[in-house]
Amino acid sequence: MAGGFLMEIRRGTQSALLVIRASAEDPGTPVEVSVSADSLEVRSSGSCAPAALPAGVRLAPSSCRGLRRLPGDGLHLRMRLRRPPPPADLAFTLRESLKPHKKYVFYCQSCGDIIVKDRKFLRVLPLPSENWNDLVEEWCCHPNPFARSTLHPQHDDCFLGDTFFMLNSGNESHVPESLMCCSETGHHASQSGFNLKSKENTRVICKRCKKMLGETISSDTIKYYVTEVIIQPSEGSFSPIPRSQFVQSMVAQCLLELSSAKSTFRFTVKGDNGKTYILIWLLNSDTLLVESLGSSSSLSVLTLFGDIFMPSSGPVGTWNAVKVLYQPCIKCRNKDLADAWENDMGVHPLKFPSETCLELLLMLGLSTASLPPSLRCMNSFQLHEIERRLRLRTSEPFQNFISNSS
Repeated sequence: MAGGFLMEIRRGTQSALLVIRASAEDPGTPVEVSVSADSLEVRSSGSCAPAALPAGVRLAPSSCRGLRRLPGDGLHLRMRLRRPPPPADLAFTLRESLKPHKKYVFYCQSCGDIIVKDRKFLRVLPLPSENWNDLVEEWCCHPNPFARSTLHPQHDDCFLGDTFFMLNSGNESHVPESLMCCSETGHHASQSGFNLKSKENTRVICKRCKKMLGETISSDTIKYYVTEVIIQPSEGSFSPIPRSQFVQSMVAQCLLELSSAKSTFRFTVKGDNGKTYILIWLLNSDTLLVESLGSSSSLSVLTLFGDIFMPSSGPVGTWNAVKVLYQPCIKCRNKDLADAWENDMGVHPLKFPSETCLELLLMLGLSTASLPPSLRCMNSFQLHEIERRLRLRTSEPFQNFISNSS
């Protein structure tokens, strides 16, 4: 299949949108498409390219409708499914992965260096949302009783936030010095007596690769971001995960958990410097993407990120995705819209390291550019689909944050 294809399947509606990419060599060549329950076949210029669909995906050929050719896209076709595809695997969540009374090792996601070794927690507790203290006046008819109190983990505690977890660092002296993370001033993150005069001095970075991992909250409390650290049981071994796949998976999990728990579907992505980098609008989380790479000449067009299609994936890649709309806010872009969302109680902030926010924005842009032109925007937002797979067990158009379109 010279041009390859992209199929977006919605589990909720049991429907599918099929886009057969136009051949780069001759986009005007007549194409004949045959659809069966478990395969697609495209004939063009005397060649025939069949492609088997993944197990569990069964189409209803008689429901095909809306066939049309769009310049720059190829052929578009909508159809129904004979039965719902297999349910999505349960997303890996930090709350489910960390259990009391078990030992864990914390690795730097970027380089695999050990950050915390053989740590056992007696309590693993969720934190309230980051702006909970701002709402106390709405709950209480008397002065804020929590004005001078802080939520810091005690010895052998782990506190879980929306995008981070907090540890008490006072008992990490058993970790070898060469394995410790350090602040940007060169002091070890586990030592007390930090000088917290500036924001730079609170950053916690990996000693090996210099990647920012989190922040020091106090002399004995460290906050690590979920996009920067991999947590595995002590008896396991480190298994590297491509950076873009890991970041997409963790962000998708944050969106799913918060939308389910708080019934909110709009998010601002903020850096540790307080700046807003991205506005995200969650569209759906029941999308299954099926994509054929086609011939080698079309790989640069079809591949969303260099690390998504692994050699074991074969000619057809399949993954669960969350579809979002997004708007970049760097260099004062969409400032009025960002200000409006900032003051909207229905919008939830997500905080990550500033470098990760820029990485995420780049991933979104590359993913959007890989889509057929007609699927890249909706209203004023750009469209994107975020991969949910993880091996660990409106003034301007919004851009697609994940590779699907409606």
